Amino acid sequence: MSINMVSSVPWTKSFFPLWFWNKTRVLLTHHYRYHHRHSPLSDTDMTEEGVVVSLQEWQGWGTTSPLPTMVSQIVEDLKVLEEDLDAHMNFGGNGGKLQGNFRVQEDKKHRATYQALGDSEKKLQFYSARQIACRILGSRGYLCQKCWLPMEDCMCSKVTSCSLYPGIRFWLYMHPKDFLRQNNTGKILWQVFGVDAATLCLFGIPEHEEIMWNSLKMAGKSNVWCLYPNKNAVLKSVQNVFGEESVARDEVAPSKQLKVDTTQHFILIDGTWSNSAAMFRRLQDKAKSVWGDEDLSCISLNPGASAMHKLRPQPSWDRTCTAAAAAGLLSELQLLPQFSSVELEKQAEAVEHALTVLLDALTNRRLRMGRSITRKMRHTNIQ
Repeated sequence: MSINMVSSVPWTKSFFPLWFWNKTRVLLTHHYRYHHRHSPLSDTDMTEEGVVVSLQEWQGWGTTSPLPTMVSQIVEDLKVLEEDLDAHMNFGGNGGKLQGNFRVQEDKKHRATYQALGDSEKKLQFYSARQIACRILGSRGYLCQKCWLPMEDCMCSKVTSCSLYPGIRFWLYMHPKDFLRQNNTGKILWQVFGVDAATLCLFGIPEHEEIMWNSLKMAGKSNVWCLYPNKNAVLKSVQNVFGEESVARDEVAPSKQLKVDTTQHFILIDGTWSNSAAMFRRLQDKAKSVWGDEDLSCISLNPGASAMHKLRPQPSWDRTCTAAAAAGLLSELQLLPQFSSVELEKQAEAVEHALTVLLDALTNRRLRMGRSITRKMRHTNIQ
């Protein structure tokens, strides 16, 4: 994956019209992806008969889980369809969508499969697995596996890693449409803290959800929190949950240092606001099946706008992106006596720095592509 034909092309938009530059880039990208997929030197090729996505490739995208069974099956079905149609898969556009006649035929096949599934849970699992399978295949040889940006815009060398305080663990509950999305910010958390401290859990993928819920059940309901503004429940602030009053670090006596006996698990819902409601309902339903009738405990953070508002507007200025929410949580916890000695402010700063790096990378890419770097505010009445 070290070869980058797209970035090596010496042409620039100053010599050719923008439409010609973009068309050439897409054609070369498709050409490279096909040859990379079939090259005997590729570490993401078939590793054994019948396997088209290796465990190494799957985990390279930011997860420690085994390859989900349904994702593997859908990838194999796509390869079979290639042979049946005597055509190659082509990807392009937002989310690496299938293109051309192959897309038309695959769409007919997947719709028939989806309709044949009578169980709503199986439909969700199929929908999620197909989204993820297509995004993986469409991103091969194009996106960096760690930062999910195009190879020529990779920001990994500019991100500073940092150890997260072991008494805190983040769960990134991510919608499939945000998986491998270039402007997704949840990926920053495991880039900074590592995949064990900030663990990816994909919505509708049973293997992922089982891993998360097994850990949450072991931790116990009193140590599990969801960062989500639940309008149907009494909102609890960090102050309400973890301390009676905020104390600045320089006012804390040594005797008030934190004693580590349990880990606090924080679930961050990582998806668009329109998708997050369904994701939250799924969390609540599962929590009730595990712990009884009580709702999953939610924490509301103090309002604060993320730098990503500049490129990816939120419904309102008091809503923020996933990485900024995590940084905000760490900053608010730092003000409490029992957390003041574990340098949460430095961990929050590491996330904020990575968020700035991502914003710069996306901005530079937009400028190079001749696209606007300003976005109109959305007028959405989300409560």
